[in-house]
Amino acid sequence: MVCSALRRVAHMHVYLVRKASSVSKGHHHHQALGSRPAASEFAARRAPGSVVELLGKSYPQDDYSNLSQKVLSRVGRNLHNQQHHPLWLIKERVKEHFYKQYVGRFGTPMFSVYDDLSPVVTTWQNFDSLLIPPDHPSRKKGDNYYLNGNHMLRAHTSAHQWDLLHAGLDAFLVVGDVYRRDQIDSQHYPVFHQLEGVRLFSKHELFAGIKDGESLQLFEQSSRSAYKQETHTMEATKLIEFDLKQTLIRLVTHIFGDGLDIRWVDCYFPFTHPSYEMEINFHGEWLEVLGCGVMEQQLVNSAGAQDRIGWAFGLGLERLAMILYDIPDIRLFWSEDERFLKQFRVSDINQKVKFQPLSKYPAVINDISFWLPSENYTENDFYDLVRTVGGDLVEKVDLIDKFEHPKTHKTSHCYRITYRHMERTLSQREVGRIHQAVQEAAVQLLGVEGRF
Repeated sequence: MVCSALRRVAHMHVYLVRKASSVSKGHHHHQALGSRPAASEFAARRAPGSVVELLGKSYPQDDYSNLSQKVLSRVGRNLHNQQHHPLWLIKERVKEHFYKQYVGRFGTPMFSVYDDLSPVVTTWQNFDSLLIPPDHPSRKKGDNYYLNGNHMLRAHTSAHQWDLLHAGLDAFLVVGDVYRRDQIDSQHYPVFHQLEGVRLFSKHELFAGIKDGESLQLFEQSSRSAYKQETHTMEATKLIEFDLKQTLIRLVTHIFGDGLDIRWVDCYFPFTHPSYEMEINFHGEWLEVLGCGVMEQQLVNSAGAQDRIGWAFGLGLERLAMILYDIPDIRLFWSEDERFLKQFRVSDINQKVKFQPLSKYPAVINDISFWLPSENYTENDFYDLVRTVGGDLVEKVDLIDKFEHPKTHKTSHCYRITYRHMERTLSQREVGRIHQAVQEAAVQLLGVEGRF
């Protein structure tokens, strides 16, 4: 089973380079959106024993490696640091708010900001440091981008929490690109950007200003409940929760304006408890904008801050930008079209901007059906293959039908792929070439049996 999978990976590069060449012949006027696979597109996916170079370092590949050059080409783009990019505007607005609202004893900003940390992290940083169990589904190869069994592209900016706490920091923001294998639609892209906030409190800091605060304690030994951790007192938990929610209410009010209707939804994260999601009512629709909670004390203790208690939150920059600027498709953030970029060149980062849509060109829709292999197939493998071959021409992929053969018990999937260029009209002929490449790649690389 493993050997056949490794053999498939070993010939993957050669096959796709040949297929890329045939797709692109006489047909190169939409390269800007990465629509056609080129030879380098698949250079990262090779047999175990090879090495991938990334950000000046070499990483040996093994049977965990699942990166395509399409994804690696996004590493280092750092949209959140490109001046006047909409993601940069959101980041700067959040930074400005925290710098002005939270000032230390000497008039300097309380929160330090880290927006250029490498996206390559160890699996320990991404999972174990955050108390994510070894069998937790979030570790699945099908959901993450692994360089090898020990290194990966971070799935969240929380991967840096432990290191920064261990360095002695007690209030910081982390901003960066994160990577997840996911479905294909206007809201999801394998690379997006997060902003993380963490703040720790000593006993004196938390209870300062509270009547009889000197008699209150941060810690106790009790039992865990839905409302608090076993090591936290109820008084400390409630004050941390209040400070966290007030901090975030002030932040979203700064971004979206006064009069927001906000609600809190209980949720679960392995590294906070209790945990919440904030939803805002925007134009009559409830939208989730961030997750947060009281940091797990075990995490805080392991980083060397045993005498403190803290909160953490994380938000998606694309999510906020799409809501705030009315941007309809996440692919637009990667556009180099001046008609898109010039709309965000404002003299004041707080200036209101409403995105004026580019002309919406017609979609070309093709279906693909195949019988699944008996093992080792995940939908995210197919989505990743479609993204790699079709690039940003692929607007959406929907699983529209499942069928199990009554005699063979084989399962068939039918997917509907919507192709749409952001800058011009596509012809069925050029899409046909790409779609055929998707079909052939699915057969060769995923082991499916085509029904086309």
